[in-house]
Amino acid sequence: MAIDPYGRALKNVLYPAWERLRGRPTYDLLASLRRTERASVDELTAIRTGYLRRLVRHAYFHTVHYRRVMDEVGVHPDHLQRFDDLRRIPTLARGLAQTTVEERTAPWPSVAVSKTTSGSTGQPLEVRFSEESRHWRDATKWRGYGWGNYHMGDKALILWGVPAIAPTRLKRAKLAIDHKLRRDVYANCMVRSKEKLLEMVHLIIHERPSAITGYAQAIADLSRFINAESLRAWKDIPVIYGAERLWPHDRDDVAQAFGPAVFETYGCREFMLMGSECEAHDGLHEQAENLIVEILVTDRDGSFRPARPGEQGEVAVTDLHNLACPFIRYLTGDLAIARAATPCSCGRTLARFGPVEGRVTETMRDAEGNPVEGILFNILFLNMAKHTKQFQVVQRADRRLLLRVVPVGDSLDPAAEALIREYVGKHLRGIPLEIEVVPEISLSRAGKLRRVIVEPQN
Repeated sequence: MAIDPYGRALKNVLYPAWERLRGRPTYDLLASLRRTERASVDELTAIRTGYLRRLVRHAYFHTVHYRRVMDEVGVHPDHLQRFDDLRRIPTLARGLAQTTVEERTAPWPSVAVSKTTSGSTGQPLEVRFSEESRHWRDATKWRGYGWGNYHMGDKALILWGVPAIAPTRLKRAKLAIDHKLRRDVYANCMVRSKEKLLEMVHLIIHERPSAITGYAQAIADLSRFINAESLRAWKDIPVIYGAERLWPHDRDDVAQAFGPAVFETYGCREFMLMGSECEAHDGLHEQAENLIVEILVTDRDGSFRPARPGEQGEVAVTDLHNLACPFIRYLTGDLAIARAATPCSCGRTLARFGPVEGRVTETMRDAEGNPVEGILFNILFLNMAKHTKQFQVVQRADRRLLLRVVPVGDSLDPAAEALIREYVGKHLRGIPLEIEVVPEISLSRAGKLRRVIVEPQN
């Protein structure tokens, strides 16, 4: 696809200059990452071990939480001589992460970003990270997207959610200008009626994006609509998806609608991009210079061990560059398949894992039968952390909605309830909503909460 003059200037001149003007070493880090992704395993291990030893020493001497945890198990930073010594540090469960935010926050470096994630249990977690971590996240994101042929400055159609609480007029204007300058074309994919899907098709035809990114099932639904209506009017467009699984039949639909360049990514709000699929389409490459991904299995005695190749385990992540509020061996609640340490045919030496099997969001239906993405409730409750502790939504066989909410305090704030009803009414038109305030919501035996339950239709 031809690049227009502005696109070429943005990609090669304006975007790099803007990053450097803001003091962000994104391009320098990206250049380094493109070299180390093909470095020897010994060199990669040495790089990661150095970052890991720095992180653990900093966490031990500058955070209350990690000094206490490591003293309890008799581990000192000097004991971490090899990369595998990380296993001597206890894992960080989500519940513990929620209650130790202040104790994990170091006096320096300063917190650059603080945000909230609803996570796999539906409970809010505050995530804080430093400028250094932000730069590494940006660089690894663009490296991973680059494997799918989507680069900084390229125009992209982004099928994503919308904030539950509308930003101010000034914020909306700023975002609109920012998206326009960066050539990011956002489309709300929460409701996927025929009319909404047709709007997305028109956006593709009008905007001619160089790449498409977004929620897996939203892209799959759009692809099926394009194929069923014979609407494809473009050459191949790379597709990069995340947030959910894309099943084999979904991938076939996407390939028919947009071409064979379909790439999976795995990330979360706590760490952003953790794994990316390359052109070999054989597992997810770990973003190894930025973080450590472990696949862990619980033994009979309750202890963790590394999963064997082909075995499913829980994902634990260590952020190597977040010194502001460290996450060491944080259990994400996601399940993934471990892989043998064999070379990838693409030539990259970064280890691989996957598929990730722990985040399959069920699709709901509005009164007219249009598919509605269940993840919209995650977006809603990101803005409800001060009002709610936990949530679960159930769509009955007759399509009625039951929303279970664990409030902060004894009852749900009336203003919060009004916002919930307005939001649900907008996205699930014509569907009756019952809100049930409960003291707690039971988790599964695996410790996870099915946030969206869709009962079979009668």
